[in-house]
Amino acid sequence: MKKEVGLWIDHTKAVIVTVTGKKEETRQVRSNIEKFVRFSGGSYASPLFGTCNIAGAEKQDRNFLSFLSTYYDGVVSQIRHADSIWIFGPGEAKGELEKRLQRDELKVNIVGIETVEKMTDRQIAVKVIRHYQK
Repeated sequence: MKKEVGLWIDHTKAVIVTVTGKKEETRQVRSNIEKFVRFSGGSYASPLFGTCNIAGAEKQDRNFLSFLSTYYDGVVSQIRHADSIWIFGPGEAKGELEKRLQRDELKVNIVGIETVEKMTDRQIAVKVIRHYQK
């Protein structure tokens, strides 16, 4: 039986709706990414930009990318065996996930990518069901 997945994603959570025949299952994957915080570290004074905290910013970026990588690993593990995937969401995460799927050379069929605003889990499930009923 065909396993079709609709995935709403941003950097904080992913809502995965799996449609198999007439059955529908909704799951969530949370990223646990905290908002950017300031790290202590080296700084320097620039006449144009004032004081800049270079070491803290680099550490912050590395931590953010590490959290994202772990988060995308969790999402990919949930959608790995789908026959088709439709990805949608409000920000950059949908494109980042698409690149991740291509980089990992997963044999998934991405049927579309769409930009949408924030939605409730139920709205997401209804949107996915309607999409695959067409």
